[in-house]
Amino acid sequence: MYIVPIAWLYVALMMAVAEATNTNGTVLGALVTFVFYGAAPVALVIYLMGTPARRRAIKAREAAAQAHTPSGQPDAGRHASADTVAPVREET
Repeated sequence: MYIVPIAWLYVALMMAVAEATNTNGTVLGALVTFVFYGAAPVALVIYLMGTPARRRAIKAREAAAQAHTPSGQPDAGRHASADTVAPVREET
């Protein structure tokens, strides 16, 4: 699955090396070539490829949280309150 991004990074690296070793090329130009032709596009593609997996993980987390609380409501378990002090009403 990751063979294409790895191959593209290799090609971009070879382009950068060719630019750095050229008589008119510079190391800064080679670095810019590698970043703009290699690292940035590959990072974008890998991020976009991971979108469905992130969505599945979010849905699984939400389903687990929904299953953890009875009937989906925070206080639907009908347990006694954890508050040990009864509320006091003021007389007016």
